[in-house]
Amino acid sequence: MVREVNRQFIEKVEHFQVIGQASNGLDGVMQIRQHQPDLVFMDIFMPEQDGITSLRKIRELDLPVDVITVTAANDMDTVKQVLHLGVFDYIMKPFSFERVKGTLENYLRFKKQTQTERELTQGELDQLFHYRDGQSQLEPSALLQTEKNLPKGFNRTTLEKVVHFLQSVDGASAEEVASGIGIARVTARRYLDYLEKQEEITMDVHYGGIGRPINYYFSK
Repeated sequence: MVREVNRQFIEKVEHFQVIGQASNGLDGVMQIRQHQPDLVFMDIFMPEQDGITSLRKIRELDLPVDVITVTAANDMDTVKQVLHLGVFDYIMKPFSFERVKGTLENYLRFKKQTQTERELTQGELDQLFHYRDGQSQLEPSALLQTEKNLPKGFNRTTLEKVVHFLQSVDGASAEEVASGIGIARVTARRYLDYLEKQEEITMDVHYGGIGRPINYYFSK
């Protein structure tokens, strides 16, 4: 069931196709050697061979594949180990489609940047490592706006705070943004609506058991 949900999420994003699935780490490494994919989604908790061991094996074999971990593990020791092993991103369970979509779009931009054979400038290297760190590239469009180009009553400093807060979390409601950066909820909603209309962030409706649905906003 979980693997099928992951497959559906991935294949909903343009340019991505799932070419193999594995139920354990041993089979996963074998399929990587067989299919030679560009990217692998890997859980940490797997039977027979866990994700950390599988990642080490992938690096030992020098397999040319990028890895995104999708896991419930949130302890710092695990995080440090997977970062040391060079994963592209770390997605916590449970996760939304928008979170998967965001990291895959970042990965596409990352791959495009790495296909050039010419020498890179420092600015291009900075951008490349921002993609690698999973950071959204909102600055060129949203945050480089001058004050006079923003809607009436908008403040560039507040806009920066909203953008950077969304970059630091896996989705947030207007109320959570407001609480996180110390502004009124109605103000947070105005900035979030503006960023969504500018296609700088995405919005997904979350339905709870009781009460009205809540809009959650995600950085791209």
